Amino acid sequence: MPHTFSIDNEQLSAYLQQHVEGFQGPITLEKFSGGQSNPTYKLTAKSGVYVLRRQPPGKLLKSAHAVDREYRVLAALNGSDVPVAKVYHLCEDTHVIGSMFYVMEYCDGKVYWSASLAEIDTNERRGAMYDAMNKTLASLHSIDVDAVGLTDYGKAGNYFERQLGRWTSQYRLTELKTIPAMDVLIQWLEDNLPADDGRVCLVHGDFRLDNMMFAKNSPEVIALLDWELSTLGHPYADLAYQCMQLRMPAGMGTIDGLKDIDRASLGIPTEEQYVAQYCQRMGIEKIDNWAFYLAFSFFRLAAIAQGVAKRASEGNASNENANKVGSFVAPLAQMALQVIKTQ
Repeated sequence: MPHTFSIDNEQLSAYLQQHVEGFQGPITLEKFSGGQSNPTYKLTAKSGVYVLRRQPPGKLLKSAHAVDREYRVLAALNGSDVPVAKVYHLCEDTHVIGSMFYVMEYCDGKVYWSASLAEIDTNERRGAMYDAMNKTLASLHSIDVDAVGLTDYGKAGNYFERQLGRWTSQYRLTELKTIPAMDVLIQWLEDNLPADDGRVCLVHGDFRLDNMMFAKNSPEVIALLDWELSTLGHPYADLAYQCMQLRMPAGMGTIDGLKDIDRASLGIPTEEQYVAQYCQRMGIEKIDNWAFYLAFSFFRLAAIAQGVAKRASEGNASNENANKVGSFVAPLAQMALQVIKTQ
């Protein structure tokens, strides 16, 4: 039997029959594998297949695992140009399964983990999939946040200044030893912070290949997944974050990057082409200070990795690879410094 944190299926089924139109039990639950911090289940019922996403049981940090925020943004984007799963119900009553959860449609597509899209057999399709990701990002950043009711979904303005302050202090709190490259990088970012250009949009916060579900028989994105880090922010944060991941080597983090891979031989656009494509869709001539946005993305990821390493050192990390993640901090900082040197 799949492990389901002892959810009472009968109780859950009765609850959903009351709150989701057309829902009919009985149900079975199967936990998806993968590193979601919010446990996610395939929910099969007499009325069809759904997905249930819940907060982990137990005591949580105040803003962590905010499935209610995820539900809110997914509901707001329903019917927009951003491909998202349809949501059916948010349950804030923790007595039903032991924590807050929501139910959404089950999207039957495919998720890819290698940026080279090695499983895809034609260059044309690889190129079309990258174009579909680019289109999805531009659609997201073009959402009128006021019109969809997300005006208060985050703080507006000075995004990079606030983020740099936040992640610098997080890094200092979790620092286990002095990493000279991180100190140099932090100083450079502080000295080269671009003036706020007033751009504010809905950002995903973790925009990457493996957070997208593609159609099985075409190169289109059918659902952008995992909205836990979404907020109001600056569009270049999402774009640079994805480009950073594509620059990384294989074996770092959850997705293998494209470092030292000949993109042209695979039909995958260069970073310059990908950014130019995005600019064209957004009606922007070019992006100034691109080195800053890329370097900041490496810094943020390094600071997150340092936090994981700190938790591992205290014996309460959630993942056996946590110690390994700590070893990524210095190389990530070095990659950022390389970007600064070569841009």
